[in-house]
Order: sequence, then C-alpha cells, then structure tokens
Amino acid sequence: MNKVILIGRLTKDPNVTYSQSNGESRAIARYTLAVDRGYSRNNANGDQPTADFISCVAFGKTGEFVEKYLRKGTKIAVTGRIQTGSYTNKEGQKVYTTDVVVENHEFVESKNANGGGSYNGGSAAPSAPDNDEDFMNIPGGIDDQIPFS
Repeated sequence: MNKVILIGRLTKDPNVTYSQSNGESRAIARYTLAVDRGYSRNNANGDQPTADFISCVAFGKTGEFVEKYLRKGTKIAVTGRIQTGSYTNKEGQKVYTTDVVVENHEFVESKNANGGGSYNGGSAAPSAPDNDEDFMNIPGGIDDQIPFS
C-alpha cells in the first residue's frame, strides 16, 4: 500500500500551470510542504525543531483547489501517495525525484490563525471556524447516552 499523510505549512505560494490534453486544460500545482520532524539534540544551540521539506504535486480539480485557496504559510493536512521518477538534466546527469501526489487537502487551523490568510473554505474541505463561537454547545446529560464513554 502506498499511502502518505502529512501535516505541514507551505514554504511559498504554489506554482500552478495548466497542460492541454485532448482539448482539455488540466491544472498542475506544485508546492513544498514543511513538515515538523520533532526536536534535534545534535546542534550547538540546544533543542531546535527540525523539518523535512516535502515536494508535493496536485492534478486536476485538486490542483485548482491549491491555486484558489493555498498560500505561503497555510497549514494543511494532505493525503496522497509517493511517486518516484528520474530524468536526465542538461549536463547529462541522471536526476532522481520523489514527490507526494496529493489526493486530498484539509485545513488544520482557521484562516486567522496564520495571520489572516486569504482562503475562505472551498469545495474540497469545509472552512475552519474563526473562533469558539462557531462551535455547537453540547447539551448536558449526554454522557449517559454515549456508548463508548
């Protein structure tokens, strides 16, 4: 099984291009996701958080969603699969690539949490609430009705 789940922030605005295939335009969105790895104890400054920078690509409607809603600093969860490949560069050297082909995006914080981002929901995921007032109040006495408490 080839399944990847990541949570991280975009390192810069996504690069979105369109390709033509059979007379149809198809979005191709590329971006890098900074994913926290935890803390490293191997540096002179003490415990410092470290991150991996994961190359991501999204196609079609998922790519259009990226173009419309994602910006530098946006914190998202992505699911997808790892895809490897290779090509020969201009110097004749073989270059190996590893990308996450994104199948789904989900926002993991409100649009105001990262400094007032410009996205406002989207068809692929519901928008996150802006504050606690957007949550439903849970009625009292419901603990007796929950089967797994």
